[in-house]
Amino acid sequence: MQAMGAIATTTALIAATAAVGAPQYAPVGAELVRERDGLANVFAKLKAGEEVRVGYFGGSITAAPGWRVKTLEWLRNAYPDAKISEIDGAIGGTGSDLGVYRYRQDVLQHKPDLVFVEFSVNDGGASPESIWRGMEGIIRQTWEADPTIDICYIYTFANGYQNDLYQGQCPRAASADEMLADYYGIPSINVALTTVELEREGKLVFTPQKDANGNPLPVPDGVMHFSDDGVHPLDAGHALYTQVIADALTHMADVHAPGPHKLKPPFIEGNWEAAGLAPLKPRMLTAGWHKLSSTEGLGGAFASRMPEMWEATSPGEKITFRFRGTAVKLYDILGPDGAMVTCTVDGVPGQPVPRFDSYCSYPRLATLQIADGLEDTEHEVTVEIRPEQPDRSSVVDVERNKPGFDPAKYDGTAMRVGAIMLIGELVGE
Repeated sequence: MQAMGAIATTTALIAATAAVGAPQYAPVGAELVRERDGLANVFAKLKAGEEVRVGYFGGSITAAPGWRVKTLEWLRNAYPDAKISEIDGAIGGTGSDLGVYRYRQDVLQHKPDLVFVEFSVNDGGASPESIWRGMEGIIRQTWEADPTIDICYIYTFANGYQNDLYQGQCPRAASADEMLADYYGIPSINVALTTVELEREGKLVFTPQKDANGNPLPVPDGVMHFSDDGVHPLDAGHALYTQVIADALTHMADVHAPGPHKLKPPFIEGNWEAAGLAPLKPRMLTAGWHKLSSTEGLGGAFASRMPEMWEATSPGEKITFRFRGTAVKLYDILGPDGAMVTCTVDGVPGQPVPRFDSYCSYPRLATLQIADGLEDTEHEVTVEIRPEQPDRSSVVDVERNKPGFDPAKYDGTAMRVGAIMLIGELVGE
C-alpha cells in the first residue's frame, strides 16, 4: 500500500536543532515503512541460523497475544534454522515514561538481538519533550549495553489518529518518535496507516455502528471488524498488523550491512538514559514491612515485572532512602485496599497521595510520583502510610450492586512496592 501524502522529514534540520539541545517539534509525514539504517544485524543472525532473541516492548496492544505472537511465529517460519526466542516486555496501560525505567530489567538483561518498541498509543497524551526523554533513554540504554542490538518502532492505531493520518501526517506521539528515529537511523513501521487506508476504502470499520439501544450492529460481509473499542485490535486486526510488519521485514532483509549502531550526541538535553529501578533494602524499611512470596498471591501474580514486592498495611510504616540524582518515583501497586501516603523530600512533605483510583476494583502496576526536576545532588526521601483511607466511592458505588460484593476488600491502608525508580543512583549502596 502507498502512504497517503507522505511528507519527508529533514534529517539535517533535526540534527541541527538536536546539536544545540533544543529540537523543535513539527508533524511528520506518514509513511508505511521507513527503513533508515535497517535491521541488518538481526537478519545476519537469522540467515546464519543462529540464536536470536526478539524483544517486544510496549503497552496493551503488544501485551495481548496478537501481533507479538503472530510476528514471532512468522519469523520462526521464515527462518526455520534460527533458534528464535521471545522477550515479552509489554505492560498494558503504560508508556515510555515507565518503560525507560524498567527497560534494563524487563528487556536488556535478557540480551535481545532485536527490540520492537510500541508506545505511540500510550504516549498519545504526552508532550513531545517527555516522549523524547523516555524514548531516547531507551535507545541510549540499548546501544550503551550493546551497539549491535537492532531497534524497530511500531506505530499502532487508536481512534482519533485517523484525523491526522487522513491528512498524510503521523499523530503527535508517532511524529515525535519519527524525529528521534530519523536522528538515530531507527526503522519504523506504521501499521496505523494501513488501518486507516483500509477504513477509507470501505474495507474496515474501526468499531461497529450501534443501534438506538447502543447494541453493535453486524459488520457488512467483506468488511474487517477491526476492534470493539477503537484501540485494541481483534484477531483480524492483529493479523493485519502482522502482515504489514512481515512485508516490511521481508523488504528490509536484504538491505544494509551489519555493524554496530552509532550512539550520537543526545537528541535532547536531560534525556532519561540514567533512569532505572533500584531494589528496596530492609534497612530502608520500618519494622512493619515484609516481603511477599514470588510464587503465590499478589507477589506471584506480579513477579514477572516485580521480582520483589514489599508490603506494609499499618499507618506510620515508612520507606526512607537517600539518592543522588534528579527524579524519583516508586514502582508500586494500586489496589482496592490501597493507602493514603505522604512523600517527603529533603524535609519538605508533599500533599497526601492515594494508592487507589477509579479503576481499583483489582490491583495493578502503577508509579508513585515523588519528585522530578531536582538538582543533581544528594536527596533524602521518606514515604509514610497515613491513618486515613482514600475516598473509594468511585469504585464501591459501582461494585456494591454486583453479585459477590465484599466491602472488606475495600478496607485497608496497604502499600505494596516493587522498586525505587530513579534518574540517578542510591547513596550508601
